[in-house]
Amino acid sequence: MSARKQARNPGGRPRDTRVDDAIASAVRELLTEVGYNRLTMAEVAARAGVGKAAIYRRHATKQEMIFDVLLPDRFLAVAPDRGSLQADLSAALTEIADAMASPPPGTVPGLLADIHADPALRARFDEKYLGVQRRTLTEILDRATARGELTVRPDPAVLNALLVGPVFAWLFLLPESRDQLPALTSALLDAALALTTPDLAALRTPPALRP
Repeated sequence: MSARKQARNPGGRPRDTRVDDAIASAVRELLTEVGYNRLTMAEVAARAGVGKAAIYRRHATKQEMIFDVLLPDRFLAVAPDRGSLQADLSAALTEIADAMASPPPGTVPGLLADIHADPALRARFDEKYLGVQRRTLTEILDRATARGELTVRPDPAVLNALLVGPVFAWLFLLPESRDQLPALTSALLDAALALTTPDLAALRTPPALRP
């Protein structure tokens, strides 16, 4: 095998990760320079120094390409295990908030609109983003229960909404500074921990939401 760093596709064909890295760098640069709506596959290919065919072998659409660049496989690849419920939730929420805050302005709202218009991309979003968050929170809560920190295990889906919803609103709906995001996530964590005490059932799924 050559010294070239390679990754292998599910179909077995070696893939040069230097091309992946060049495409990812080009996408991030162009999102900053021209914005989500004006970015094109042709511009990415030119900036990355690769042919458009190399991009289309990896990504079927512009939206899929941007999604894959902004949400790499390492996102919450391992559920944080810092020894306590508070530390684990803090680490997970920080990673989730950073993933939302890091793209240039306008990117996340534009991408979300396109995701909801594309059933295939929506399925990937549900699995790779929402699903990963839910599985991470489930593992954190299960460990906290095993350690005796929780006697009533909260619903991971409701906890997910409780933690992530306000971050989204802060970043994309309210005229608030991103610099204040750490203070917000700290306050959210305090509220979530208060709601996970056994004598409060606020995190249990309300009957109307049960299937």
